[in-house]
Amino acid sequence: MKYKDYYEILGVPRTASTSDIKKAYRKLAHQYHPDVSKDPQGEEKFKEAAEAYATLKNPEKRTEYDQLGKHTNGENFTPPPDWQQHYASGASTFDDVDLADIFSAFRSNGFDSRSQGNKGTERKHRNFPVSGEDYSVSISVSLEKIYAGGETELTVSLPEHDEQGLLHRVPRTFRINVPKGAVSGQRLRLKGKGGPGQQGGKPGDLYVAIEIAAHPIFRVDGRDLYLDVPVAAWEVALGAKVEIPTITGNVELNVRAGTSSGQRLRLAQRGLPSSDGSMGNLYAVIQIVMPKTISQSDHDLYQQLANTSDFLPRTNFNKGPA
Repeated sequence: MKYKDYYEILGVPRTASTSDIKKAYRKLAHQYHPDVSKDPQGEEKFKEAAEAYATLKNPEKRTEYDQLGKHTNGENFTPPPDWQQHYASGASTFDDVDLADIFSAFRSNGFDSRSQGNKGTERKHRNFPVSGEDYSVSISVSLEKIYAGGETELTVSLPEHDEQGLLHRVPRTFRINVPKGAVSGQRLRLKGKGGPGQQGGKPGDLYVAIEIAAHPIFRVDGRDLYLDVPVAAWEVALGAKVEIPTITGNVELNVRAGTSSGQRLRLAQRGLPSSDGSMGNLYAVIQIVMPKTISQSDHDLYQQLANTSDFLPRTNFNKGPA
């Protein structure tokens, strides 16, 4: 069978404290969780870390694991005789056996390497409450939901311990209440919705990080929204009233004569709300657009304008050095 160095998998020394082991596992679990990791091997690394943590976090299991001795990770090895005689399958070869399988079978047969005098300590450890793990996930929320607030549904695969203490991903669905005016990166705590506790321990929490989904026309900058507004050349030359969308519906925007491309027109309190009730602004960014093709009559009008107008858009190019 292949030896798995649980300490190496978690990146901790064999003398690591339970607290250090827990910190290392949480870091790897967050890094390689299938819902967030882009690593092609992420799911396998996540499972390895979970298997290692399930053993090393428990003082009894850790002691039994350490009795296997120190070997190179991935090295072929045969468990000690005590382990072989208690292995449930009675296999004579361990070439196709996984360490997690033999470890579970070994414990299921009730083998205890400690002396009879330690039974009281063993019972104390077995009945000691273990709190469930806290987990973090992210949810993409529409801009409209951020503006108005309200419930949305979240389905995630969360790790849960089986009877052997190993982790398996289980799909779970939650109703999330998105606060009105929530910001990107804000975390919501779902108390008791994380990993289940063991031996009477309280369940962990689930933390949901909000990410504002990209919008097809609005850009978000804090509480302010930005909107590119295409206008024709004659609309900025003569002035015009154009209808534009806002997060709550269409409004009329007054484009004054002489407005330049790129100029921002502010619509007060048309942005996103904040927790104190104040509102951000909507900025309409003027973008002068021209038709890709024009009719002959339009061409003649533009030519007439070019021949008669004294407007020089590049006068600054004619200035000499200061």
